[in-house]
Amino acid sequence: MNAGTKRNLWILAGAVIFIALVLHHNISQQEIILFCVIIPSIICHEVSHGWVAKFFGDHTAERAGRLTLNPLVHIDPIGTLLVPALLVLGGFGAFGWAKPVPVNVAQLRSPRNQGVLVALAGPATNAVLAGVSAAIFIEWIRPTLSVGTLPLVAQIIFLFSLANIGLMAFNLVPIPPLDGSVLFERLLPARYWPTYLRIRPYTMPIIMGLVVLNFYLGAHGPITEAFTHLYSWWEGILFGTN
Repeated sequence: MNAGTKRNLWILAGAVIFIALVLHHNISQQEIILFCVIIPSIICHEVSHGWVAKFFGDHTAERAGRLTLNPLVHIDPIGTLLVPALLVLGGFGAFGWAKPVPVNVAQLRSPRNQGVLVALAGPATNAVLAGVSAAIFIEWIRPTLSVGTLPLVAQIIFLFSLANIGLMAFNLVPIPPLDGSVLFERLLPARYWPTYLRIRPYTMPIIMGLVVLNFYLGAHGPITEAFTHLYSWWEGILFGTN
């Protein structure tokens, strides 16, 4: 399959999912917006890893053609389209991932220290996007708001900020393969490494198990409760109620 055919298939798949979101009787405008803003947020997160790696001497992502904001080269069929769509259609909000940008830590000038900075570039990018969109909302949107439903532009900026603060927090969890685990591993005393290395291969199933358990428990799930507090705090900042 050539690149043009693959690109057209992704465009078609995205269009089908978008239409399904619009036509689904349980879907809200807010959930459609959330689905649309989380994809560029995830892509910016991934691209930032590659750009910081390039700055420190690793050109792996550049050679792979991944230092671009073109979403078609970053789409993971499951994580970028299917999972977010199913979660939104099911009323669970949005969560997903893109194809990881390839990084060869050995090519960095100082692998141990710069590897941490490459990993933290993703959450840092989400923090910046959340902060900039929050500043725009507070400075230009909030003064114009009246009681009632948020205008469309206000909803987009608000949910973009909310999605990015959530992505930042989730990726800072110190469990592999999340970005926060790199900092955790850098600070972990040597005497704990043998035990940690025995546990490390099972961390991804543990994360997915927690996610599934959380969806089963609904509003009482540990992830839901933690992020409910985070989002409530962030909403308070945006609307000036904190």
